[in-house]
Amino acid sequence: MERIHMNDIQEIIYRLRKGESVEAIHRDTGHAKKTIRKYRRLAEKHGFLDEDRLLPTVKELAEVLGPVTHLAQCVSTVEPYKEVVQEYLDRGVAKTVIWRKLCDEHGYTGSYSSVKRYAQRLQPHDPEAYCRVETEPGQEVQVDFGYVGMCRDANGKLRKVWVFVMTLSWSRHMYIEFVFDQKMETWLTCHENAFRWFGGVPQRVVIDNLKAAVLKRELQDPVLSVPYRKLARHYGFVVSANRPRTPRHKGKVESGVKYVKGNFIAGEELESLDLARLNEKGREWVLQVAGVRDHGTTHEEPLTRYHNVERATLNPLPAQPFELIKAYRATLHHDCHVVVDGRYYSAPHTLIGKKLDVYVGRRIVEIYHQAALVATHLVLEKKGERSTRLGHYPPHKREWLEKTPQRCRELAGEVGPWCGKAVAQLLSDRVQDRLPSVHSLLHLKEKVGTERLEAACERALHYGDPRYVRVKGILSAGLENEPLDEETTATQQQKSYRYARPAASYFPLGVR
Repeated sequence: MERIHMNDIQEIIYRLRKGESVEAIHRDTGHAKKTIRKYRRLAEKHGFLDEDRLLPTVKELAEVLGPVTHLAQCVSTVEPYKEVVQEYLDRGVAKTVIWRKLCDEHGYTGSYSSVKRYAQRLQPHDPEAYCRVETEPGQEVQVDFGYVGMCRDANGKLRKVWVFVMTLSWSRHMYIEFVFDQKMETWLTCHENAFRWFGGVPQRVVIDNLKAAVLKRELQDPVLSVPYRKLARHYGFVVSANRPRTPRHKGKVESGVKYVKGNFIAGEELESLDLARLNEKGREWVLQVAGVRDHGTTHEEPLTRYHNVERATLNPLPAQPFELIKAYRATLHHDCHVVVDGRYYSAPHTLIGKKLDVYVGRRIVEIYHQAALVATHLVLEKKGERSTRLGHYPPHKREWLEKTPQRCRELAGEVGPWCGKAVAQLLSDRVQDRLPSVHSLLHLKEKVGTERLEAACERALHYGDPRYVRVKGILSAGLENEPLDEETTATQQQKSYRYARPAASYFPLGVR
């Protein structure tokens, strides 16, 4: 049982006589609910809750409880191991490890919670101090989402609903909007609607690490999503992202979300409303209830502070509307394309299998990987269309699209006339597709150079067989510069495959 002073017992009995609940007394005094219930039973037994009687004195309570000013504290089951626990704590050992070692090495049979409580008594932490930050009018708004329940969509289907809340930090005037999701388009649209509601734009927007706004947190430097960064530039505000798990840093809007839930939502039957009606009633509530209340911190009406001071300090809305960006999360498939709304856009092959962020504007499609721009395309008009950058394919795959028959003729002509004739002869074959052989033949230029390839093609044409395998055989044997046999005809060559030495010396059996 916790230690409790007689004066505290008097306070508990006094609050019980005033009709306060156990939960309320626990919240205000910090005493355990079990302890409060114990003294409620004691007070009922001795008639201390009778309002016609005076509040019991310390002397009267002492007669009931005994001549002590506090109840004895239960001895912890960890007490016999105090020195061991203290040694572990001094060494910085985690409490879970301490509990396990006590069980394994010292035969302790108690729970982890007992060890944790005892360790906290031996090594108490100083309470953390917070600094309240007040801002000037028009300087800041805070933004947050909060789940509120289920509501019906346009088809009458029940769906989860969130409330978007934007609160002006100085006046505490707020904008609320109920939505079915927290997607990028919803996040951006809610901001635009809020700025129009306020009639201006603040200097800074404080957010948490919502995925629509912050892609990832790198120490003190968050990486903002591209659409949100563009929205900020268009409206001229600075984004201030909280550190993870620090909701107190935007406590004004956190309180606003709780206020919406506790004051507005608590009095509505959401399942009987559609989203449009819910938003209509929400705006009425902001103007007629939330905006005219005596705010607990400022002790003024938020709407009055907003109209009298803060409204004039906001920056004006931009003249041109923001180009709303649709955002998609798409996987790059093995054909080096992502699929967005039935349309295909290419991205570098090195990202195959990875999730990419695709942002579609009115004219341009931008594809990002971890905040880095990797591809841009013009927006395709029809589903099924493809926008492809050949540079996104691997080099050995790209060749089939880049080196068309006409392009191969041009590349062969750059090598020399004999190479050009060899390629033209191969491509003129009406029975077999010789394009793969042509590609391989042109690749020989990278290995042997222009002069050797041209000479080899001349020799191969002289003997009537300019195929890749023959040209490569000539180069491998180093015969490209050997004198040509003027008496050998093409027909004789096709029968004997003579170059300048016996064919058996460099062709395997069965080829002759």
